[in-house]
Amino acid sequence: MTWIGKESGTHMKTELDQVEDWLDQGKQVVLATVVSTWGSSPRPVGAVMAISDQSEISGSVSGGCVEGAVIDAGLEVIQTGEPRRLHFGVADENAWQVGLSCGGEIEIYVEPFGAEELAGWRNALQLKAPFCKILVLKGDLDVPQAGWFVFEPGSSGVSETGHDIPEELHRAAQEACLTGKSALLSFPAVEYPEVFLHVYQPPQRLIVVGGVHISIPLVSLANTLGYEVILIDPRRLFGTRERFPGVTRLLQEWPQEAFLKVPLTSSTAVVTLTHDPKIDDPALLAALDSPAYYIGALGSRRTHQNRVKRLLDQGLDPGDLERIQAPVGLDLGGTAPEEIALAVMAEIVQCWHSQG
Repeated sequence: MTWIGKESGTHMKTELDQVEDWLDQGKQVVLATVVSTWGSSPRPVGAVMAISDQSEISGSVSGGCVEGAVIDAGLEVIQTGEPRRLHFGVADENAWQVGLSCGGEIEIYVEPFGAEELAGWRNALQLKAPFCKILVLKGDLDVPQAGWFVFEPGSSGVSETGHDIPEELHRAAQEACLTGKSALLSFPAVEYPEVFLHVYQPPQRLIVVGGVHISIPLVSLANTLGYEVILIDPRRLFGTRERFPGVTRLLQEWPQEAFLKVPLTSSTAVVTLTHDPKIDDPALLAALDSPAYYIGALGSRRTHQNRVKRLLDQGLDPGDLERIQAPVGLDLGGTAPEEIALAVMAEIVQCWHSQG
């Protein structure tokens, strides 16, 4: 097995929603997927763009550089029903003439995408867990039209569509789920010598503890970035739907009760904002006892020193407390609630992408 390239997994729920609308209108659709990149490229491996037979698009495969050519190819695929593999690559000095202004190279696979393919993705998404869609690019293409979907280790060697998956492909797909990286792979010794493993990861989750003023722009920013947002605040005047219409869940409970209902995973960020030890400390204890990738707490350095002393008195290890980002957020120099919210969200994004 040869690794040809890998980049971040993608979220494509928005594109699927648009595809469903087009199909309901009787339109034909193709899906264009970035399957490999070399050098500088404007979009990562796994980026997708849906194209209708009316030249409508949803998503992007190059940030605009080669979209026109991909749309033309997509319309041809709609006409012929045959997938196409496109390659774009230029030298920097010729970039604007050819269209890929970043000077890199990308390879894009364009395939028909109908109701059966959409159903395969929808069924996989319902489990709300990372999964990998196996796309055969070379070899025996007689695979289920809806495709093969593989979940993390512990899942069987049978795809979501009920078809057996070759063992080597199944292992590679599970590994891709664990790494969170979409990848183009070569399997010279099997009937599928080249496949693309398209990894999907559920939206990251942000748990905001405290319905304070800063929380309002923070929730808004997190929604813009595609996070699932949960707000926890036992004070009913603070944690209301009127103040936070955009949250996925609103729990008007004490954190020690609320966190029993909210699983904390390696894709969860937790931010405490109340300054009230009765609310913040139990939330921090729950977060520190979890694989949450980010834990932040609002307050000055002196406030945090007092917080650390309280948590140490409760038996926590000093090394564990180093996971808490405090004062919370990147130092952008701003003091307005919106600026603090931006600093917090920027630190969360930075932390996510700095993980090994």
